[in-house]
Amino acid sequence: MSAGDLGPVLFSYDGSDLAELAIEEAGRQLGSGRDAIVLTVWRTFAVEFIPGPGVTFDAAASDQVGKAAEDTAARGAAMARAAGFSAQSLAREDAPTWKGIARVADDHAASLIVLGSHGKRGLAGVFLGSVAGAVAAHSGRSVLIVHGRS
Repeated sequence: MSAGDLGPVLFSYDGSDLAELAIEEAGRQLGSGRDAIVLTVWRTFAVEFIPGPGVTFDAAASDQVGKAAEDTAARGAAMARAAGFSAQSLAREDAPTWKGIARVADDHAASLIVLGSHGKRGLAGVFLGSVAGAVAAHSGRSVLIVHGRS
């Protein structure tokens, strides 16, 4: 099966170093030429992505949060292109984050979901949850979870 026969790789990109590492690792593991979508899921108030340097916005203003999410996804798509993917960016308002990732993967028939694990364990993991764990548990698609380097 060639890369053209597969659906796109879906990267969940929140602007963190781990999300960047996930893109780099997928580039090493999957090779170049694959189609990819770089997704930043957002919502007002409970912003769960890291905007670019110097970017400020009112977390209660959906237009500002949405624009910052679009810019974040575009940064991630540029990284994916540098890693060898034919990437487009996408920002989507959804909650919880894991559901937004799973929905976009289904909407675009993604062949693989790639995301970094922030490693929330113990009490933090119980109360805050793990986006990576929830995507892996609830999505019917293959998931590559990249862990930080020790």
